Amino acid sequence: MQKLVFLFAFFLVSIQLSAQNLPQGYERGKVLLNSRSYAEAISAFEPLMNSDEYGNLANYAKFYAATAALELSRTEEAIGWLQPLVSQTWTHQNESKFLLAKAYFQNQQAAEALRLVLELQKTDLNESVQNMVYDYLVQRSPDFLTRNIREFQEIPAYRAALSTILTEKNVLSSDERSLYYELKGMGITGTEAKIKDQILDLVVILPFTDGNNSRLERVDPSSFTYELFQGIRLGVSQLRKEGVKVNLISFDSKRDLAHLRNILEDPAVAQADLIIGPIYPEEADLVSAFAENAQIPFIHPLSNLADRFEDRAFSFLFRPSVSDLVDGVVSNLKGRNWGKRIAIGYSGSTRDVQMSELLTAKLAQEGFDLVAKMELNPGNAAKFLTDLRVLPSRDSADVRANQVIVLTDDPSIAQPTLSYIESVTANVPILVMDSWLGFNFANYEMLEFPNFFFISNNTPRFDSQEMEDFRQDFYDRYLIFPSINAILGSELIHWVGANFSSSTSGTLRDRFAAGEFLPGKLTWGFDFKDSNSNQFVPVFGMEAGELKPIN
Repeated sequence: MQKLVFLFAFFLVSIQLSAQNLPQGYERGKVLLNSRSYAEAISAFEPLMNSDEYGNLANYAKFYAATAALELSRTEEAIGWLQPLVSQTWTHQNESKFLLAKAYFQNQQAAEALRLVLELQKTDLNESVQNMVYDYLVQRSPDFLTRNIREFQEIPAYRAALSTILTEKNVLSSDERSLYYELKGMGITGTEAKIKDQILDLVVILPFTDGNNSRLERVDPSSFTYELFQGIRLGVSQLRKEGVKVNLISFDSKRDLAHLRNILEDPAVAQADLIIGPIYPEEADLVSAFAENAQIPFIHPLSNLADRFEDRAFSFLFRPSVSDLVDGVVSNLKGRNWGKRIAIGYSGSTRDVQMSELLTAKLAQEGFDLVAKMELNPGNAAKFLTDLRVLPSRDSADVRANQVIVLTDDPSIAQPTLSYIESVTANVPILVMDSWLGFNFANYEMLEFPNFFFISNNTPRFDSQEMEDFRQDFYDRYLIFPSINAILGSELIHWVGANFSSSTSGTLRDRFAAGEFLPGKLTWGFDFKDSNSNQFVPVFGMEAGELKPIN
């Protein structure tokens, strides 16, 4: 195909110059090039390359000399002749770019070649360009292709070559696995995926069982993933009662990446309006990469870690990101004017470590003074407070911090912290995650002072009528009362359904990010405007047994 292009260009040149009085060397060079006497052809064209003397004819001489040089693998010479031709406007500028790209490939300068290919994709040469790219790249190792996928992913032959290489490999690295599934998603939809009909097609992928377990695989009804799915199913039932047509298909990922690969081959996944889950990082990364290029919104239902999805337009967190949580804390502290001295305790979880680091930086920017910071465990939680002079005596008047932030969902840290505060007389505000509201050992009404304030992480509205109705519906169906995971599962479907039924035009993904504040049904609400996570993060206090936003 490439040689046909050159012969076609040669034919054009011959027509354009046939009426001119051409130098004898030029005519001889054409004959020698056609007869494949490449070295002799170069010798004939070289004297004609002076633009001052031969004008536009010098461009043709360089072009044909470069064609011959490539046949002799004299790539450096070819590149030298072609580079001036691609930077000037003349009849065969695109053909010169094509030939220079070929020269770069031969000279192992693949990145330079591909940058020219990007310029040629909307020209008549595109088919030949893609053939050249594929033929060259499919013989390479995947290292270069995986490193440069972001720059050149718009080249179909680049993606095809990488997909071929990865498919043929027996063992893939984690980065290669992610790319493999991303490439599987490419091309599923030729245009941006719009809501194709009035049926909401939901695909749920969760690790209901462990594929590595040798015993018979059984779903554990007490597992958090099954609780989440129970809420999702009840949320779907409610949408159907409201007149929304919903098609729900679920898959068990089994914590097995090979099995997950087979799931992504299922036609139902390609036709989905939305993918919910999976949960664990290695699985979520692969499904996110797949969904990104299939242009199907993917929602992680529980995570706060948005950094792995920062460069993705179709991957969402249902909950606030670490950055959202920190912004909510800082905003609420500024509104309360409790003082400038802050102490931060945090667990060793990824979320809590990230929050502590980001809080440290943002609080300093706002003029707060960090007086203490400590990683907490069950053994040092009380000591952390003692060191701050939060004491079981009047000495608490000398407490070193105006407010204390404790970042953890771990009940083994929460319990000694709460027990210690019950014994002291200090009225120091303590901000904790809203997960502390669900601990069965916690009774905040028994405290002498209302010390505790709760950072929203899609906090349920426990005392609402909607919550009471949901609890009863859930019990009628499952004969147990819902856990927090079941509540979040149902609320996730409410949020999706509200966006699906919205009058706002565009894709479902666009609708997620288009709106302002959306009231929740079981939670306090959502703000996804121009974001891939819930930016609505109030801080609550307890008043007469009810949660109230402090600002």
